[in-house]
Amino acid sequence: MKQAIVVRTDLGMGKGKLAAQAAHASLSAAEASQHRKGGWYDAWKEGGQAKIVLKVGSESELLEVFQKARAAGLPASLIEDRGLTQLEPGTATCAGVGPAPDADVDAITGKLKLL
Repeated sequence: MKQAIVVRTDLGMGKGKLAAQAAHASLSAAEASQHRKGGWYDAWKEGGQAKIVLKVGSESELLEVFQKARAAGLPASLIEDRGLTQLEPGTATCAGVGPAPDADVDAITGKLKLL
């Protein structure tokens, strides 16, 4: 079981902003998985909460990952910034995919590069 956090690199977010957005994506996707049958969340939590952080270079790439995850029935979250600091309100910054079985997450995110 693992979770992928996919971050846009084209926004020029500072390190702290990027970390906060990635944390939002991780938590939101994990919360979405808690209510699923099959025990994915519990298995992931008990197995060490494996995460991988990946990058995309545009909003369209981020939306494609999110939409593919949803279409595959995986827990997924899309994070849009509130616009209080560095970005305009509603800017899509990152997505969380999973926790879910490794192969399912890899089918969506396996070709992306590490952040």
